[in-house]
Amino acid sequence: MSTGAIIGVIVAVVIVVALVALVVVAQSRSRHLRARFGDEYDRALRERPKREVERELAAREKRHASLDIRPLDPAARERYTKAWAGVQERFVDRPAEAVAEADRLVTELMAERGYPVDGDHEQRFADLSVRHSSTVEHYRQAHGVSTRLAGKDGSVSTEDLREAIVRYRSLFQDLLGDGVDVRGADVRDAEARADRERALNNGHATRTTDNVEHR
Repeated sequence: MSTGAIIGVIVAVVIVVALVALVVVAQSRSRHLRARFGDEYDRALRERPKREVERELAAREKRHASLDIRPLDPAARERYTKAWAGVQERFVDRPAEAVAEADRLVTELMAERGYPVDGDHEQRFADLSVRHSSTVEHYRQAHGVSTRLAGKDGSVSTEDLREAIVRYRSLFQDLLGDGVDVRGADVRDAEARADRERALNNGHATRTTDNVEHR
């Protein structure tokens, strides 16, 4: 084999190896981003090309690394837990007010953890998605309800409000830390009282119906 042919084979091998390396690197990056962002990765893929999505998610990681994200101290965690208990207790009688308060409380908690809250909500969603990918979509949906609630007509169904408070709670608990019961004893007592009142009301309605039938 001539020298030129040998050089040609070597060049071809080098090109193939380089292409294989590029594929391996790209696959490795895709696996990393999918594992890191989870459902957020899949949601973005439904809207944009894969290359564009991965470029943006990588940029989110880089921005997140520059943020000073801080853990909560025990006193702050206790304060927020009690504040959330008040939100859920108010939801029984004033659901719209409770949802608006939940949105404000989540924003306050984000700021205390070190997340920027001065920009638009799309940036908040992006920042949260790096570390809270499993609950950021809950926040996105809940904030959509809050936006409608603050609109001109403020028309939001009771079911939408209920779902919003549950979604806010998912992110709130995630921001507080794994395993923290954000309802608290006061809320559990309030829920128990509400259950008892419903049972009494149902019993009263049954007795009233029986009396009418016996007349």
